Amino acid sequence: MKEWKAPEKEAQKMTRDGAVSVNLVTGETTYPSNRTPEQDHSASGDTAGAAGKVVDRAELHREQAAAKKKRRKQRRAYREGEAAASRPSSRLQFSEADRAVPELQGAIRKSDKAADRLDAAKAAVPSKPPSPQHTNPLSRPIQEAGAAIHGKVREVEQENSGVQSGHLGERSFEKAVGYGNRRVQNWRAERKLKPWQDAAKAEQAAVKANADFYYRKAVAENPQLASNPVSRLWQKRKLQKQYAAAYRAAGKTAQAGKTAETTAKAAKKTAQESKRTALFLKRHWKGALIVGGIGLLLVMLLGSLQSCSSMFGGGVSNIMASSYLSEDADMLAAEEAYCAKEDELREYLDTYEATHNYDEYHFDLDEIEHDPYVLVSILSALHEGVFTIDQVQGDLQTLFDKQYILTETVTTETRYRTETRTDSEGNPYTIQVPYTWTICTVTLENFDLSHVPVYMMGEDQLSLYATYMSTLGNRPDLFPSSGYVNKYIENPPTAWEIPAEYLTDERFNTLITEAEKYLGYPYVWGGSSPSTSFDCSGFVSYVLTNSDLCNTGRLGAQGLYNISTPVSDPQPGDLVFFSYNAAGDTDHVALIEYCSRDAEGNVYLHVIEGNNPDRVQRKVYPLDNSQVLGFGLCEDLVDTTMRSGNEGDKVLTLQQNLYQLGFLDELHLTGAYGSHTRAAVMALQQEFLPGHAVNGLADRETQQLIARLLRQQLWDDPDNWLVEE
Repeated sequence: MKEWKAPEKEAQKMTRDGAVSVNLVTGETTYPSNRTPEQDHSASGDTAGAAGKVVDRAELHREQAAAKKKRRKQRRAYREGEAAASRPSSRLQFSEADRAVPELQGAIRKSDKAADRLDAAKAAVPSKPPSPQHTNPLSRPIQEAGAAIHGKVREVEQENSGVQSGHLGERSFEKAVGYGNRRVQNWRAERKLKPWQDAAKAEQAAVKANADFYYRKAVAENPQLASNPVSRLWQKRKLQKQYAAAYRAAGKTAQAGKTAETTAKAAKKTAQESKRTALFLKRHWKGALIVGGIGLLLVMLLGSLQSCSSMFGGGVSNIMASSYLSEDADMLAAEEAYCAKEDELREYLDTYEATHNYDEYHFDLDEIEHDPYVLVSILSALHEGVFTIDQVQGDLQTLFDKQYILTETVTTETRYRTETRTDSEGNPYTIQVPYTWTICTVTLENFDLSHVPVYMMGEDQLSLYATYMSTLGNRPDLFPSSGYVNKYIENPPTAWEIPAEYLTDERFNTLITEAEKYLGYPYVWGGSSPSTSFDCSGFVSYVLTNSDLCNTGRLGAQGLYNISTPVSDPQPGDLVFFSYNAAGDTDHVALIEYCSRDAEGNVYLHVIEGNNPDRVQRKVYPLDNSQVLGFGLCEDLVDTTMRSGNEGDKVLTLQQNLYQLGFLDELHLTGAYGSHTRAAVMALQQEFLPGHAVNGLADRETQQLIARLLRQQLWDDPDNWLVEE
């Protein structure tokens, strides 16, 4: 008899290997499909489950970290609110005299309203702290169990898309529920903390309103502060910080009555500092305008001063960039430390012969000196506006090593001395005895501290340095003995009007219009643009290039001399070169604006230059100044040689110039380079270019000659270019 068996139940499902039939009784699996099963590259069930647990735990940790951060924020808000509620009232007691000042009435109303809101916020603070949030002690085990369950589900979901989609939907639902639950909990916590948060905000507003009153009172007592564009907002913010610190300190010590007194002293001090700055600006208003111009150009050219974003704020970045922000003690200590290094070097040189053992000494020593404003401006630029003495110790040594170059050279010579000796018979005789003679040559070169920045600063830092030097950090009182104080304050920029007839020359008018934009910019050795300011050659090179008259690039004084066409008589727009040494090197260059003649017949050069001696400035030199090396015309001429057979506008311009100089007839202004034009060029070369080949080719040298002759023709009459003084 056949044994009866319960009917076997089978279930079918789709896998990536096709249809799979599973016997639910025996667990046997069959493949009804003829499709060849693919190799399984997926993770095993155990691996998938473990990975799932890791993901779940990572999500859990992120949620817990976010919750912890939120709780810390809430505790901080409670502490700030509780401290605000416990501090004495911030309400100011205004005198009748204060209430009678029109300029103070608005600030008084704001202060009273802020005090009213603060009192109301304090009254609303409960006597008991908010109940803390309690976490469910079973939440962590439940979360761990959930993670384990989800790991088991992942072990089988790889083989069943239905299970997988169901699991994903379940996880999404769980996350949504959890997010909603956390939002509700945070909302409840914020609602409980609201009285304390309102108290803290109200106190901040009251402190700000009271500080604003004291600032406006300081302005009312010192009207000049209202017109101070350099430090007005900075002083206001400084006073706000001082008042806030005084108010909180009074609250800690239960001495609220001293808050107003302390703040009044801070306001008085702030007013004194602002008065000092205002006095400086009153005496040097053009310098302040220049600072603003430099700052604007910096913004335009550089986008922003990225290196100083932490120091500058909002729309006052250009103003703040001109002020020293370091403590006086640190700036004075830096100067003292640098002077100590110089004293040590001076002592070493003064006692050199006593501490060394050489036969002969030669000293070639520059002066040991520096300007303190240059030092502090460099340090401020290197450290984004603010430095301490500890931060700049290494910088001081670097600057010292770059400024002072000490060279000690020892050479030896064989010399002879006459000695008397006695022979065997007792007769004396003389002999030349050689000996070594040591010669020590000590050379000290003072490179000048103002020449150092260009070698160790980028463009942004060099721009800051130039800005600091243009105003001396708004601290002319810091080093009153500095020569720069008199240069900037007591030596106003020279101003004169160029005779109108000279400006009819289009080239000269364009040149001077560009040059006058930078009057007052501080001298920065190596500077070559408005963003870095200028030295003499940097200024001339920039003006020539940016007026589109001569693309010189960045050249030094010697380089400008080399590319210029020498001229014998100075004309407006020409360059004048100076030499300060016997070697005849080109040391300085300036741009001639015009020439004048006094009643005695003396001729003077009126120039604009990049270092006179501390800024872009105008200056007058006697024409017969011994340091004047020569004059030059710098023009960007076409370097294309024209010759017979050429046609076009360039040839026609050449012919017109030759006609104006008297070398060509009007009939031959044809625009075609023919025999007549060639003959005119040859005649010009033969007369004015000795040593040049008389070849009839209009090369660069010939074109330069024509340009120079035309300018000389324009200004050959002294009455056309000399101004009678």
